[in-house]
Amino acid sequence: MKKEDKILSIILIAGLFVFIAVADKFFNLYVQRVLNLCAIYTILALSMNLINGFTGLFSLGHAGFMAIGAYMVGIFTVPVEIRPMVYFMKPMHPAIADIEMPFIVALILGGLLSAFIAFLIGAPVLRLRDDYLAIATLGFSEIIRIVITNAQSITNGSLGIKNIPPVANIWWIYITMIISIAFIVLLINSSYGRAFKAIREDEIAAEAMGINLFKHKMMSFMIGAFFAGIGGGLYAALLGTVDPKNFLFVLTYNFLLIIVLGGMGSVSGTIISAYVVTAGQEWLRFLDEPLSIGGIAIPLFRPGFRMVIFSLLLMIIVLFYRDGLMGTREINWEMIKNFGKRFKLRRVKSGEVQ
Repeated sequence: MKKEDKILSIILIAGLFVFIAVADKFFNLYVQRVLNLCAIYTILALSMNLINGFTGLFSLGHAGFMAIGAYMVGIFTVPVEIRPMVYFMKPMHPAIADIEMPFIVALILGGLLSAFIAFLIGAPVLRLRDDYLAIATLGFSEIIRIVITNAQSITNGSLGIKNIPPVANIWWIYITMIISIAFIVLLINSSYGRAFKAIREDEIAAEAMGINLFKHKMMSFMIGAFFAGIGGGLYAALLGTVDPKNFLFVLTYNFLLIIVLGGMGSVSGTIISAYVVTAGQEWLRFLDEPLSIGGIAIPLFRPGFRMVIFSLLLMIIVLFYRDGLMGTREINWEMIKNFGKRFKLRRVKSGEVQ
């Protein structure tokens, strides 16, 4: 990286920290909640893009890994003294009833447990390909959710876990997002990342070049699951409550939508798409409210209309950008400089700038 680009990157990171400080101090709770959700969905979508976009594995098990991280935070950060009020139907299992952890410890353990479960799942399913892999990982995701629903003395079953300490503020979430992005970018630009891309392009050719397919697929799967667990833990701490219905398979499709819209194999596209999709769904909520003009009710404006319009907008974007907003490209300083030069040249030609 050029010295000028390094300076610009440092300025960008400093500007992001200034933005976080301003948002924490001056933005209202609703705007902060939307920004936090955007950051969490960025972590989750990037972890899924690592598996699906960069390695070429069609995995649909992300909601299950997210649930593991969320429940680790939920189970072990709720204060011991109020657990009887949470586990009121069936007492918490004695082996864990008195174990309380700091948020950061529970968060990391949630990610590590998700990675371990990914290792156990990956051993049999990563030998499958395409649709078979998708069906297998989706099935395991549902199995995880059903186990959580039935392990009542550990997870409180279908009642879920409430009173999770709301420690995941905007600072926690955005610093975690920055670390996650930095790690994935460094991984993608390393020899392991090049191996992932080689597997995505052609498994036979990659194997002929000496790449261990199973090892690299497992590595990608486990790292993606780790960050999914981290995202799930942040999600639980942000909401303050968690239950099995939060992790239906539809949630995985939301992340798949983000990475397809942003570009399969693009970190920049995934980040942009995560903010567009998450914030867009919130900003269009007025479409779900009843509307009347001159005393005449507009029948279209009712609950659910927001998602109809949002889906149409996404379809239009996909029609014009078939490979996503960024495809496999990344935003870099050279691209921004070239865009600035072209924009200035247009203004000079049009006579706006002398």
